[in-house]
Amino acid sequence: MQGRIVKGIAGFYYVDVKETGIVECHAVGKFRKDKEKPLVGDKVELEITDAKNLIGSITGILPRKSMLYRPEVANVSQALVVFAYSSPDPNLGLLDKFLIMLKNHNIECGLCFNKNDIASDKIKEEMAEAYKNSGAKIFSLSALNNDLDQIREFIKGKITVLAGPSGVGKSTLINNLCPEANMETGDISKKLARGKHTTRHSQLFKVDEDTYIMDTPGFTSFELLGDIDKDNLKAFYPEFYPYEGGCRFDPCSHTHEPSCSVKEAVEEGSISRIRYNGYLALYKELQDRRKY
Repeated sequence: MQGRIVKGIAGFYYVDVKETGIVECHAVGKFRKDKEKPLVGDKVELEITDAKNLIGSITGILPRKSMLYRPEVANVSQALVVFAYSSPDPNLGLLDKFLIMLKNHNIECGLCFNKNDIASDKIKEEMAEAYKNSGAKIFSLSALNNDLDQIREFIKGKITVLAGPSGVGKSTLINNLCPEANMETGDISKKLARGKHTTRHSQLFKVDEDTYIMDTPGFTSFELLGDIDKDNLKAFYPEFYPYEGGCRFDPCSHTHEPSCSVKEAVEEGSISRIRYNGYLALYKELQDRRKY
């Protein structure tokens, strides 16, 4: 019998099995011996040991198509990065780090700007213009108003991991896509202008037979830039690609050099100044990090 792990807590694994529904499982001892651990998202083989109470044992893990390490999740098809237009205001440096991290893991990405019902036309236009060439598919919506047809089409037939800071509406989005999830939605902390952390463990939520969405705890709690250094940072900005090779210097960091085609494209408006300024900030962060 086969199924997919949708949740793992304290050594218990909850496996979605087509024939039976959710089965509560332990992993057999060979996994500890082989230093292998089942992960949320894994397709597994299992044996039912108690049919009445739907309890079983995981006996094997099928080959993984992909894997994230922090948090540890398997077989993610794509990601949906969720930020709010306001309340809280978007931290664009953090947003860019998410896009870079996902590109570094070769995970296709959508970018969802939520709360468009309270956003000005100006901020919506600015964000659309800034990120239109970022490599991510852009969505503008209000999860509170259940304006989710484009998202449903985007996630259909895939495992999609949600990423983004707290308070931006990820739980509301999941609740509306999958009412059975009944996730706790966090209020915005007025004092801190950010959301309370409401996700406590990695979990898949089944939207339909082949469609899952995953929320994760701690996706913002680690260094998203990982092993990226300042010299290869530019490779994570698709907007720069058409201008590579056109600079006076090769290689060119596109920061301070004269006759830089990327800097010229920024001045001409062909590359978003918002994105370029974000690149400069991350370049400096990586430069300073290396010093210490």
